[in-house]
Amino acid sequence: MSELKLEFVGKQVKDMYGTFIGKVIGIVTDIDGSIESVGVDCGSAGLKHLAYEQLLVQGDYVIYIPRWRLDAQKLLRQKNLTLMRIKALKDIVAENDSMKDDAELIYIKYEKRLNDLEKDEKYVHEKLHERLNELDKESKDVKAVLFDAKLQHRSNEITEDMYQQISIHTNELMEHINLEKSEINNVKTRLTQQTLENNAISTVSDVESTVREMPATETALQQQQGSVSRQSITPPQIVGKNVTSSAEEKPVETHADDVDDKETSWLNQVIPNNSEIST
Repeated sequence: MSELKLEFVGKQVKDMYGTFIGKVIGIVTDIDGSIESVGVDCGSAGLKHLAYEQLLVQGDYVIYIPRWRLDAQKLLRQKNLTLMRIKALKDIVAENDSMKDDAELIYIKYEKRLNDLEKDEKYVHEKLHERLNELDKESKDVKAVLFDAKLQHRSNEITEDMYQQISIHTNELMEHINLEKSEINNVKTRLTQQTLENNAISTVSDVESTVREMPATETALQQQQGSVSRQSITPPQIVGKNVTSSAEEKPVETHADDVDDKETSWLNQVIPNNSEIST
């Protein structure tokens, strides 16, 4: 087995928001030796196979990237580029009317491409809506656990220390849920803004830079309260009680065959190279 495959086995898996998923117990490969999926022991939830392109290795952990996030990022980039080219065609015709016939043929091509992307956008919106419903249910479940713990504490069934431990863990879960919900809502807003009518067109580099620049830690989010923030995809930072830095941290490795260099650069921003997730 290659060194690359061995990097996965035995590592704990967490999602981008710090929630523990399970432990890697094996790799499923194709006949040519390429990795198809990674088997993760999720305890009572059983063995789950996670898509290889949705995983990256960061130190002692494997980080799981949700499919909705990859699909949304890809759609935003493709739609933005299509809108930019349609606008460029209109500008060319406005400057030189003799090129109208040539531009019209190309315009039809990009108009069809935009219609196809709008169908993809509808699918992504449905997935985002489903995920928001799932998060709302998880939020209610977490709050129910915390409320019951408070009730037990008031009735002297559990100690103060026990109640504080429950409170800490449930608050961490709520923090993870709220971060993901906030990011999904930002994505939905961004997709809605990308239309020809409102001319919400920016360069691909601008999209990538806003993705990297938007802070996602709890402190940064608190600092933004009361101000009008720009709507963009917020790259979440792994959330945990203890996050320590390490100068010897290995660089992030990504393995998506269908993702280009710019998307790889974006994925590398998910986990800063100088941070390490603590258990």
